Amino acid sequence: MRIITGSARGIRLTTLEGEETRPTAERVKEAVFSMLQFDIEERDVLDLFSGSGQMALEALSRGASGAVLIDKSKKAVSIINDNIRKTRLEDRCSVINMDALDYIKSCGGNKFDIIFIDPPYASGLYAKVLRALNLSEMLKPSTLIVCESDYDFISDDPDLETIFYTKKTARYGRSVVTILAPRKDGM
Repeated sequence: MRIITGSARGIRLTTLEGEETRPTAERVKEAVFSMLQFDIEERDVLDLFSGSGQMALEALSRGASGAVLIDKSKKAVSIINDNIRKTRLEDRCSVINMDALDYIKSCGGNKFDIIFIDPPYASGLYAKVLRALNLSEMLKPSTLIVCESDYDFISDDPDLETIFYTKKTARYGRSVVTILAPRKDGM
């Protein structure tokens, strides 16, 4: 696993051994950043379920202004901090060892332009996290929420379709990438 392009291009990242995390495949990460290519520069990023930190670090390498990386695993936070040092992006990162839902509830008025959501596929957390984000003050009208899952969970939940609209969805092998945005009044 490596940073694809930008200031940290080519730097190899470390990931947790075993089944605790499922790093985003290189092909999927390339596709995600191809979809976001004009929406990254000078943006604030939130990486929930950060794992190795690769999604936020890729965004920072491509010009995002700052990133908050959240993971509840102390082992993952240690790996994230190592990867941040490797990429020399410490000045634009904040790493928090906390459950994603707890972070959303305690975040206050911090707003983000891009939010990555990639919990364990079988966790059932997608809808809970999206509902919590909707109730928080973290979303701007232009916020993009990038979800990596193993199925099109949004169409299974009519409630979510009233809160968010799907800008793009694509399947890459087992992974489904869905980019959501908050619905504005009148949509």
